[in-house]
Amino acid sequence: MKIVRIVFYVWAAILYSVTLIIFGPFSAYAGNVNPLTDSLTRPRATEDEGIPTIVKTEIPPEIDGILDDSVWFDSLTTLKFASFKTFFLPDFGKEPSQGTEAMLAYDAENFYFSFRCYDSEPSRIKAAVSKRDAIFQDDYVYIILDTFNDRQSGFVFAVNPLGIQGDGMMGVDGKADLSFDTVWFSNGRIDDQGWTVEARIPFKSIRFPNKDLLTMRILFVRHITRTSEHVSFPPLDPANGTYLRQSQSFRVSGLTYKRVVEFLPAFTYGTTFAAEEGALVRQEGLDIKDLSLTGKLGITSELTFDGTINPDFNQVEVDASQVDFNLRHALYYPEKRPFFLEGSELWQFGGAMGGGPLMDLVYTRNIIDPSFGFKLTGKVTPRDTVAAIYARDHLRGDEVDEHPDFMIARYRHSLRNDAFLGAFYTGREYGSGFNRVGGVDGRFRLSPTSMATFHLFGSLTKPPGAEETSADHALSLEYQFSDRRWTVMLGYQDIADGFQADAGYVYRTGLRRLAAFCMHHIYPKSKTFQKIEPYYWGYQLYDTVHDIWESNNVFTIIFRLPRNAMVLFDGFLSNEVFVGSRFDRSGYGFRAESQLTKQFFFRLTARRSGSIYYHPEAPYQGYGTGASAAVRYQPLDQFDFSLNLSYVDFSREADRVKIYDYLLLRGRSTFQVNKYLFLRGIVEYNDFRRRITLDGLISFTYIPGTVVHVGYGSALEKLEWTGSEYIESNRFLQTRRGFFFKVSYLWRL
Repeated sequence: MKIVRIVFYVWAAILYSVTLIIFGPFSAYAGNVNPLTDSLTRPRATEDEGIPTIVKTEIPPEIDGILDDSVWFDSLTTLKFASFKTFFLPDFGKEPSQGTEAMLAYDAENFYFSFRCYDSEPSRIKAAVSKRDAIFQDDYVYIILDTFNDRQSGFVFAVNPLGIQGDGMMGVDGKADLSFDTVWFSNGRIDDQGWTVEARIPFKSIRFPNKDLLTMRILFVRHITRTSEHVSFPPLDPANGTYLRQSQSFRVSGLTYKRVVEFLPAFTYGTTFAAEEGALVRQEGLDIKDLSLTGKLGITSELTFDGTINPDFNQVEVDASQVDFNLRHALYYPEKRPFFLEGSELWQFGGAMGGGPLMDLVYTRNIIDPSFGFKLTGKVTPRDTVAAIYARDHLRGDEVDEHPDFMIARYRHSLRNDAFLGAFYTGREYGSGFNRVGGVDGRFRLSPTSMATFHLFGSLTKPPGAEETSADHALSLEYQFSDRRWTVMLGYQDIADGFQADAGYVYRTGLRRLAAFCMHHIYPKSKTFQKIEPYYWGYQLYDTVHDIWESNNVFTIIFRLPRNAMVLFDGFLSNEVFVGSRFDRSGYGFRAESQLTKQFFFRLTARRSGSIYYHPEAPYQGYGTGASAAVRYQPLDQFDFSLNLSYVDFSREADRVKIYDYLLLRGRSTFQVNKYLFLRGIVEYNDFRRRITLDGLISFTYIPGTVVHVGYGSALEKLEWTGSEYIESNRFLQTRRGFFFKVSYLWRL
């Protein structure tokens, strides 16, 4: 534990130093200017010209979805934009089929935005009353708000025609992370001209520089489902780089920063019963009667500190089951726990080419059940961003250490445009052992259409009781080019066999890999096909452990059509190295999906290929079929039903004997009483495990944090109790049952 204390003290010293920087005499927010960075952070005179300025309104709009408030008609207090153009689909820079207007205003404590979305066929507008973040199969609008004007990240606020919200964070790579939730307010209406929305974003819910005059950036976007149109203001051109680089600058002054102070007390009760000797018996060790407290403190308008004691990390949203048999590596599940989500976009790193073995350097689901934790996220200077987490985990019954410590730190320095240099540290201390990873990453803009990214990480690992520490590395270099006609990526990864990241997710080590992706975008003059995209994706991999080469080559063509429709065909020439042998993985596949009508969506996939039985001592060649299907039926705005099917089988190639087939069937029904309250039922059948699970939930969410949940779960298996043992049966027997109740209240001072 001596090492744990030393690392913890170092971590505390870093936080203390950061605090001194913030409040000390060299702070940029004390009114001083750093001559070394001022030329980088201050817009050039030519860039300043024409940047619109909004005057603070004294009469804020009522958020009712009706654009009749005086502020929307005042050109002094409102910015209005109407020159929307298409992007991505069906093409870039074209006139959209429907008109769009967007407006922006602010007062002493809030930003306001609104959209007027014209539609010549209002009856065909796709909208549903749903829970938060479930709007992205509807028509919807969103803004990306870059409050720091650094093109590194932006807050995403999305609304559908009925005022239902979705929110997230846009990272420097242009990808939105929708796990972020914050408090804001919205409303929407459908009328005979189309639809309108209004929204209010409290300054307490976002971060921004605490200065009198601020330059920010904003992008307005609309998505029209039935025509598969994406439209934006400003118009986007792939020759000019990422979304954030092309967003609209604007100026505001006199924003009132009130220090954010939040408390989130929560109470959770849960009980579980399991089958024992022919009866369901209460599992006392699994009972939950927890009081927890989470707090947030705004150190500055840009930097927040979070702490939690006995946090409630029980998940209300059930993870969808995946095929969990014959796997080479552990399944990946996204993070859903609120404490870890704010600032999670900062864990993205340079050189993370899609499909790379190092998926996450920070994968917080490795922190299973922390007793307490602390987190610091935000900016310490206009160019410098930090994030840090300390959490003490609780692993009941672990023989080595029931309370391993996790320490994670991230630093990122913004360069010109959307470039950056950064550093990482992650550590897990358990018993007398440890795993520590550190290194650097970066992103460099070579031209408006091209960039280079990289990372270099090193790991130090000492298992408990070991005398020696092993050290190894992970290196990646990547080049990206994208314009209207072409998207090209080239990457090189070198991950040593001994590289280990206990706080991350690495599914394979001991390799050197050269990867390539090349897509050509074709815009046919056709009402049926909006875009055709043939592409190649592949890699040539050298397995350094077994001194053998592996190859993967995928040839694909995508047809994009109206109604959010897509049809894909691919063929692949591939092999895979496993425990020193090379196996054939070649095959072909198909995928199709479409929002056929307002009420009906479907997705189908199928694949036939060579496969491997991943036995660590005696693997063998096989082949198999994988298929999935998903349908969603929405007969009413407030009710939807979805059905998902997944199927995988495997046959041994030597004698063509089927070894297994795995079928998952999942049905989900949701009745949304209003935007706050819903009732949901899930039935899942696992044919391979011979198991049915039933889940029911009643959920009320006023704002993120202020919630009431009541849930029930049950499992049934094809078993029978004989009086002395359980045996297989053709009838289902209930083997598990659980109930939980949770209530929490967000108290914002």
